Amino acid sequence: MAAEEPSKGRQGRGGSEDEEAAQVLVLEKDWQPFPRTRRKVRGCLACIKRLLFRVGDDWYFLFALGVLMALVSFAMDFTVAKVANAHAWLYHEVHSPLLKYLSWTMYPIALSAFSTGFAQSITPHSGGSGIPELKTILSGVMLEEYLAIENFGAKVVGLTCTLACGSTIFLGKVGPFVHLSSMLAAYLGKARTSVSGEYEDKSKQNEMLVAGAAVGVATVFGAPISGVLFSIEVVSSHFAVRDYWRGFFSATCGAFMFRLLAVFNSEQETIMAIFKTNFKIDLPFDLPETFFFMLLGALCGVVSCAYLFCQRWLLGYVRRNRFTAALLATEKPLYSALVAFLLASITCPLSLGQFMASRLNMKELLTSLLDNHTWVVLSQNASLARPLHVDPSQLWLEWWDPNITVFGTLVVFLVMKFWMLTLATTMPMPAGYFMPVFIYGAAIGRLVGEVVAVLFPQGIVSEGLVSPVTPGAYALAGAAAFSGAVTHSLSTALLAFEMTGQISHILPVILAVLVANAITQKFQPSFYDGTIIVKKLPYLPRIRSRHIGSYKVITQEFMKADFVTLPRDATFQEVLRVVTSTSDPEYPVVDSAETSMLLGVVQRSALIHFLQTHDATVQPHEEEVPSCQTLGEGCAFSPVTLQLSPWTSLHQAHNLFEMLSLQWAFVTQLGRVVGVVSRKELRKAIEDLANPKPTK
Repeated sequence: MAAEEPSKGRQGRGGSEDEEAAQVLVLEKDWQPFPRTRRKVRGCLACIKRLLFRVGDDWYFLFALGVLMALVSFAMDFTVAKVANAHAWLYHEVHSPLLKYLSWTMYPIALSAFSTGFAQSITPHSGGSGIPELKTILSGVMLEEYLAIENFGAKVVGLTCTLACGSTIFLGKVGPFVHLSSMLAAYLGKARTSVSGEYEDKSKQNEMLVAGAAVGVATVFGAPISGVLFSIEVVSSHFAVRDYWRGFFSATCGAFMFRLLAVFNSEQETIMAIFKTNFKIDLPFDLPETFFFMLLGALCGVVSCAYLFCQRWLLGYVRRNRFTAALLATEKPLYSALVAFLLASITCPLSLGQFMASRLNMKELLTSLLDNHTWVVLSQNASLARPLHVDPSQLWLEWWDPNITVFGTLVVFLVMKFWMLTLATTMPMPAGYFMPVFIYGAAIGRLVGEVVAVLFPQGIVSEGLVSPVTPGAYALAGAAAFSGAVTHSLSTALLAFEMTGQISHILPVILAVLVANAITQKFQPSFYDGTIIVKKLPYLPRIRSRHIGSYKVITQEFMKADFVTLPRDATFQEVLRVVTSTSDPEYPVVDSAETSMLLGVVQRSALIHFLQTHDATVQPHEEEVPSCQTLGEGCAFSPVTLQLSPWTSLHQAHNLFEMLSLQWAFVTQLGRVVGVVSRKELRKAIEDLANPKPTK
């Protein structure tokens, strides 16, 4: 009794101290200025929140995502234009050939080195486009460092410097903007969670990322519809149609704001397509001409196969080569500077650059290739002289040379840019690769269109009607076909129409895209899948063909049969032995070691908490050990809602893992757990099926 009295006294003193602290807080609140007004303001804010979020809180965050990314895109384009104008002014102001060469080369060297160094100094995950990593995240593998907000600033600054290098480095901004939009979507998702709580359906978090990817494309080209479709085709493997509105709403807000800012900045008189064309719509093409568009699609498919193979090989080679691997490991800015020096030296207008239209920036290159005039006819009907400065109204003159004609310049451009773009993709700085591929395809189409115009100078005659040949239409089809083949997507056709504002050639363009995709998807993985393969990201490969026997391979053949289970009556020592000897994130809980009847799954963190809150000295005697000292009573475990059968096919297991973003699945037979399948086993089974080992 005597021992209890001091404790009661301490409790009494503790209670009085808590009451005094509460009284002090009440007094502080009373002494704050205007307490009644403050209460009214808080009540009004709570009422406004209820009224606004009555229609759904997602609308506001999606609107903010589109507007913010439009502001970032416009500010980046504005800054890049100013830097590019300064570079052009410097090049024309100096007169010595040596100074011209130095002014042309030092600019991209300094910018690319700074882009690499700045981005890599903040985070090593800011290089490249970011789409391969985003595909991996949406497949169910969480790579939190790629969506960290720290990446945002590093990628914005680095990408601005990359784009300021111009057509010399020949890189774009689509991929990084998809990554930036996804990072901002993830950040706004966290803000939404703090305001309205967690999503009941966790898959909606991934839908926010897909909406972010759509905004990234929409705020680059001002194309909301193709932005949504492109993000679904390229980034996500499965998509819920009921969540279409997220992507369309956010992408429309972003595209509208991006084009509206151009009007406010007096760049355009009204909202219109970025690359406005003037193709004839009375008789844009005739039926026999579709043969040439299909031939163009086949050519784009073959060239894209060669490009994807060379790009994937070179990306792997620079990682295997001792010299380049050492530079990429320790001196990334130096590697980017060396590559930029080589590319800038070749594209200098004093050297081969005069045969590659190197004075044009990325936008001017595409605008000139989409010209509705026939360059061969223009070169025959005028006395030509290339102006000292680029003439915006006569961009085609940059493609004309009296010695090799427009055909020669287009061929030189295609040959040189093939390996130059392949080399530029190895630079470890924030950069996009879609726009260069789009322009390259436009050059292929322009070359085919000019050849057809020479073969049929009066136009193609069919049933008494004459259909004039428009090389710009072939350039549009080539751009959509080649970029679609490289990325394994069909939405590039719609993107081409939204960018140009005309759909008069919708049938031939779609035919070219389909033919190019059919050839490329048969022989090569897409650009982003190839990058995933080289980087060895934990991405679940697709089953490329239905004829490789994926339905015949069953789970029993590739499941992991040697795994750890925990019985429901496991003691402290048994749990400790399992935790210290393995590193699995989750463990199956069975009825007993003899029956192996699956009851549920327990997290590793729950087991650690069980070990921290229970006594290790208690011996497992039935009459002395409390029920809470066993795993079943002292640790909560979750039921297993999805289980595989030993006879589940590889194809079915692959679809389940992709659709539900599973990390693992238990294999049960008559309620008994007999194995476990993780992404590692599934990936190995697909690889063994696609590349079978030769039988001895």
